[in-house]
Amino acid sequence: MKVLVYSAKDFEIKNLEKSNGNKHKIKFVPDALNSTTAVMAAGYDAISIFSNDDASLVVLEILKEMGVKYISLRSTGYNNVSVKSAKRIGLKVANAPEYSPHAIAEHAVGLLLALNRKLILSNEQVHRYNFLLDDLIGFDLNGKTVGIFGTGRIGSNLVRIFHAFGCKVVATDIHRSQYLINHYDVEYLPLEELCKRSDIISINTPLTYETHHIFNEPLFKAMKSEAILINTARGGIVKTDDIILALKQGDIGGYVTDVYEHERDLFFKDNSKKGIQDEQLQELISLPNVLLTPHQAFATKEALVRIAETTIYNLDCWEEGRTCKNELGFETIML
Repeated sequence: MKVLVYSAKDFEIKNLEKSNGNKHKIKFVPDALNSTTAVMAAGYDAISIFSNDDASLVVLEILKEMGVKYISLRSTGYNNVSVKSAKRIGLKVANAPEYSPHAIAEHAVGLLLALNRKLILSNEQVHRYNFLLDDLIGFDLNGKTVGIFGTGRIGSNLVRIFHAFGCKVVATDIHRSQYLINHYDVEYLPLEELCKRSDIISINTPLTYETHHIFNEPLFKAMKSEAILINTARGGIVKTDDIILALKQGDIGGYVTDVYEHERDLFFKDNSKKGIQDEQLQELISLPNVLLTPHQAFATKEALVRIAETTIYNLDCWEEGRTCKNELGFETIML
């Protein structure tokens, strides 16, 4: 099968080549998929895309005209793909689920600890030989209430981690996990009630029509003034204007995030020379109670190997006419 890999990054190519083992004829291009670059797929049976590639209806129609039959995502989330449209026009789409629930959960906790314990500021001070502690006071996690919005694979891992810290865990999800209730004493609550009771809130749910901007001004007003919000899911779940205002007004204590609502044309690029024109992002990262990382939560050695293996598995299934367990229909998959 001839495969074009869009948004190919140096750190993932070696793993993809190793997993492929010369089975498929793969070409790697750094270009992101969009309505302009879709024509590059002419003559290819399949393409592989990343989370910030554009696979909307217009792009899918171009791919179909180019002869593409299959799309294998190198990500779990697929809010960038019009799955229903793909199914309607005869394109098969599969994602890479379960590749890094531990990596993302661990990164979420790392972000929280870094902001709470002022690790970035502390490191900067020490490099200036400033060893004062006045601005480095945090709080214990032990005894705090942590709200988990979405108890899928990542959320469940966070339940275990925070339970080990000695936290009381509450959660919101349309599907309640009896296992988490029985083993970790998780209490399921409506989202607004979760926000009112939690000292720390972690977002671990897909970006869908229902979750888009679900974290907005009313929820921020409901939160404790010292609450910290963690987002390792998708930027669009949080309304950026509203959280900037909430942080500036002191409605919440802090925001740690690995994603940004308008990251598509910014992330996974070195913008250090030309800078960025996104004033909203500039303001967000300028706030002292914000810590943002560039969508790196998934980036561990183990996760990259699993992404590559799953990507090639999906292609193998289609070429051999086997059922692909990762093929997407109309269902929603928890992160």
